[in-house]
Amino acid sequence: MTKHLPQRAHIEQFGAGGFRFAGMSHQGSLLVLPSGMRAWRPGLVGEVTADDFALVLAERQAIDFLIIGAGAAMARLPAPVAATLRDNGISFEIMATSPAVHVYNVTVMEGRRVAAALIAVDRAHD
Repeated sequence: MTKHLPQRAHIEQFGAGGFRFAGMSHQGSLLVLPSGMRAWRPGLVGEVTADDFALVLAERQAIDFLIIGAGAAMARLPAPVAATLRDNGISFEIMATSPAVHVYNVTVMEGRRVAAALIAVDRAHD
């Protein structure tokens, strides 16, 4: 069973291969949806498949914008994955995980309907 926090939360810290939020620690990549926060499979952008966004697509009516954290550096989504998101009406922006976490935190504080798919990075950040 995958661990799941049934709400969105501010990301307090990230790096060292994981994330801290809601007073908890999570190792590995993270998917943040309106329904909550859960582990996300990919460890590298090149490993991302359309199937990794199945839960995003399932909740798309409650999402205005998807932020994708690509890891330590900016990278592109594989073309078929980007096409799947666009074809399903998902507006998204991909950037390195560090700015992605900061954008996510700001948009959540603004009360916007945002989701995030964040690949874990090794370097610690507050």
